[in-house]
Order: sequence, then C-alpha cells, then structure tokens
Amino acid sequence: MNKALVYLAILATLGFGIYFFIFRVNDNPFGASEAGFTIKDTASVGKVYIVANDGEGITIERRAGGWSLNGKYKALPSMVDLILGTLATQSALSPVTKNAYTNAVKLLSTDAIKVEVYKKDGGKICTFYVGGASVNGMGANMLMEHAQTPYVVQIAGFNGDLTPRYSTRIKDWRDRTVFDVPAEAIKSISVQYLDKMINSFVLARDNKGYTIKGDPAITENMGPLNTNRANFYMNYFANVNCEGYMNGLDGMDTVIQKAVKRCTIDLETVNGPVQHADIYWLPINKRSKNKQTANPDVPDDYDSDRMYAIINGNKDTVLIQTNTFRKILRGAFEFFQKDEVRQQHVETPRNVIMRR
Repeated sequence: MNKALVYLAILATLGFGIYFFIFRVNDNPFGASEAGFTIKDTASVGKVYIVANDGEGITIERRAGGWSLNGKYKALPSMVDLILGTLATQSALSPVTKNAYTNAVKLLSTDAIKVEVYKKDGGKICTFYVGGASVNGMGANMLMEHAQTPYVVQIAGFNGDLTPRYSTRIKDWRDRTVFDVPAEAIKSISVQYLDKMINSFVLARDNKGYTIKGDPAITENMGPLNTNRANFYMNYFANVNCEGYMNGLDGMDTVIQKAVKRCTIDLETVNGPVQHADIYWLPINKRSKNKQTANPDVPDDYDSDRMYAIINGNKDTVLIQTNTFRKILRGAFEFFQKDEVRQQHVETPRNVIMRR
C-alpha cells in the first residue's frame, strides 16, 4: 500500500513536471530563449523593424493617429493587422530536422530577414531571423537572436510559408489611400476631362447650397441641379484607394510620358488644402478583358479595368481600378438628370447621353 502511494506520488510529480514544461513555460515546449516566437500581447507592441540582408527594410511604429511607416507614410492597416496577427499566433513546432539543418543555417546566415519587435516604451521584446520556407512547406525556418538552434515555426490552421508576411518592400506596407475626405469637409470638386471637355465640371458647396460650373450647354440648358445626386457625390471621396504603387518600376517614367491623360481631379477641403490627381489611360494589353469584348464606355485602345494615377504632389504613380473611380468620374450632365432608381441606388445612375 505504501509502495503504491509512493508510485502515485512519483507519477503525479512527473505528470506535473511534464505539464509545466510543455504547457506553462511561455506556452511553448522549447522555452522562450530558444523559441519564443509568439507575442500574444500585441497591444504592447509599439514598433516593428523588418530588414533584409540587402539593407531594404521597413519600420512601422504606433502613433496617436495610427501606425506610421518609416516615419513619413501612413502604414497600410491590413498589413499591420497581418504582422501583429502573425506575431500573436506563430509558434515553434520543432527544431529543424538533421537533414534540413545545414541548408537552414546557411540561408539564415546569408539571406535571412531580421525582425526586431519593441514595446511602446521603446524596450526591446525580441529579435529573430526568418530564413524561408521549411522543408515541408508548412511553415518557415526561424532563429532567435543568440540562439543556436533554428526552428520550424507555424501558425495553427495555416499551411504555408510565413516569410511573405515579413515583407521588406515599402510599397507593400504603404497605405493606398488616394482620397479619404468626409463629405462635410469638402468645399469643392473639380473633374476636368481632356477628351470630352463638355463633361467637365466644378461642383462646389457653401452654406447656401450647391453650385456647379461647366459647359453652358449643360449648366444653363438642362434644368435645375439635382441636389440629391450632388449630396451622394460628395460622399464618394471617403476611403478611395489605389491598387498599388508603381514607383521605381523600370521604365515607368517613360510609360507615363507616353500615356494619354484622361482627366484631372481636384478636391478642395473647407480648411483650404487641395488634393490633386492626374488620371491616365492604361494601354490595352493581353490581360485586358475588353481585348475580347469591347466596353462601350472605354475606347478600344485602353484597358477597361485599370488606369494610372499620379498623386501626392506628383510624387507617386499608382495603379487604380476603374470600378473604384467610376463613381467619381461623372459627367456634368448627370447632375441635372432626374433620379432613375430608388435613392439608395443613385450612386450608380446609368449614363443615357454623352458617354465619356
């Protein structure tokens, strides 16, 4: 009986030890010093620095108005959420296998991505290195700073390489906002078309209501201004984004020089600043949908789904989607038409005359 109690005590002690080691020591069985890749309290994270061996890197930092990128841009919220989510859920599965060890160490020493994570008060949380996909392709090889053993790091429920989440390219991290101004902050909108100037207009608003300037054939002969449409239109300039940045691409300057400008957009706020965008047609290419089926609203020489835009004081060239900007690129005549559908659908009135 006494022996049985002794055995039970030993088993209990071993069981507690195993539980504590596997489940309680930093929630990973390898210990934080070697494999502490998980940062559950991402609310405490104030800065993340990610840099490649070639020196290309980014720094995102938490500020009062949101996350900044490299101290001068607004960071893309979805990328910030992705990296914080990755830090919170990634964990070490096991040390790399003996067969994979040599190659993993080689890549970690020559082509790794360095990641430094800091608290809001500036104190460093951790530094680790990302060395590419694991042999099984289900995670990434990572190495903690000053550690000897690289580990396969995965996210439960996600089967794939984690390396792309640690991008060092600025264009992947930059916020893609072209316009983001609430209706009440807009003083005037000017859209000037170069190909069909009769569609150009300047829609302005003051405490007396709306005024519109344009070709007299439109503004003086089509009846009263449809204030309902004007109201809806002012709301179209919130959360207008581009698809991506084209800065730095080989030959991009030449492409823009040869591109045909479609129009200009100027948004003046009640506080004074004017946001300007130049919109260019994107030449038709093998991926253009209208190469096979013509689009009546787009000349046959141009892509029907995308255009170029130059924004931010001519500093950035971006790719924009036609579907995103279609609601903005209206013609003057549309502000004098009667609503053809119920109010909640006014944002997509059909063009019945003067197609652009």
